[in-house]
Amino acid sequence: MPDAKTSFTLDIPRSIGSDVDKARAVDAVFLFIVHGEGGGVWTVNMKDAPGVTEGDTGNAECTIELSTEDWRAMTDKPGAAMQFFMQGKIKLKGNALLATKLQSVIG
Repeated sequence: MPDAKTSFTLDIPRSIGSDVDKARAVDAVFLFIVHGEGGGVWTVNMKDAPGVTEGDTGNAECTIELSTEDWRAMTDKPGAAMQFFMQGKIKLKGNALLATKLQSVIG
């Protein structure tokens, strides 16, 4: 159960780098805002320059906001993301349908 910082600095970049074409196929830029200890703000580009950047680059098409506890729970059980959304634990802004494409790359 990695914390968000580990996920966004090591795990997700590794996953994107292992199949850049698959990441580009998502064709979107995401902003993750993870609240709490070990959290932070990261932009995940799966469009023109696949990778992760710390901070908000200002070009996100979908913003995903959640707590560090929910991030850990979701990384342990990726299929729980929809359940967390329905419970209001994950907040989405922008094109929420894009979030459904994430699991194929970072899940």
